[in-house]
Amino acid sequence: MTTFTLHTIDSAPIKSKDILEQSVKQNGMLPNLHAVMAEAPGLLEAYQTVGKLFSHSSFNAEELTVVWQTINVEHNCTYCVPAHTGIAHAMQVDAKLTEALRNETEMPTERLQVLRDTTLSMVRNRGLISEQEVEAFFAVGYEQRQLLEIVLGLSQKIMSNYTNHLAHTPLDKPFQQFAWEKK
Repeated sequence: MTTFTLHTIDSAPIKSKDILEQSVKQNGMLPNLHAVMAEAPGLLEAYQTVGKLFSHSSFNAEELTVVWQTINVEHNCTYCVPAHTGIAHAMQVDAKLTEALRNETEMPTERLQVLRDTTLSMVRNRGLISEQEVEAFFAVGYEQRQLLEIVLGLSQKIMSNYTNHLAHTPLDKPFQQFAWEKK
């Protein structure tokens, strides 16, 4: 098995150093995911940029969590599910919602259920969702913008989930309390 480097700011390629310094400032630590991604500065920069854009989309904290965790769970990412559980707690998302996402049980509202169903369909069908699914999405009050923003969130999660699968990224200590395995 190939062992991927967990870079520090000192060991990282020069083009990753500033990004890692910002990550430490923002997170109070260097997340292992960022330490792995540092090997490919373009990936690290793209991940950070897309993550920031998705975080500032039209979705609220609950909706961001639904999109992130739906993708993380479907991709069986044992790094991102716990990390986003911790992030959801920090964003004051109800723990019942995060547990429903982690356990693949029903969402607390029809709107969040439709968001999850639509996101899941996009992942499983590579964006080829049915007209009925699109209409159901619009029927609960979402618009074209949010449909496209799911694509943005999916782009972010593909970068992190796939990196974690390749690198077997070790879970950061703050997120170990949220460790997860797919049922």
